[in-house]
Amino acid sequence: MFKKLLLSCSLGILLGVGTVCAEVIVRVGPPRPLVERRPVRPGRDFVWIAGYHRWDGRAFVWVPGRWERPPRRHAAWVPYHWVHRHRGWVLVGGRWR
Repeated sequence: MFKKLLLSCSLGILLGVGTVCAEVIVRVGPPRPLVERRPVRPGRDFVWIAGYHRWDGRAFVWVPGRWERPPRRHAAWVPYHWVHRHRGWVLVGGRWR
């Protein structure tokens, strides 16, 4: 019984990780980024994370930018961006470097 439970939990985790890592290929190119008006910076150590278009399954939806505090000193934000590959467009997620 314990082996079956352990096996089913392991399989569930692997399937969950696989869906998180899957690329969504969009056949239509993304629109140009919107020009955003930045609100007042909440503090000296905050960095602006620019907005981007995401695909919701039917259309592109704008995700507004925001101020965020870096996780560590000298961290740099690599922005979200669309890359053309596999006969379509793929969103590459933003991250701290």
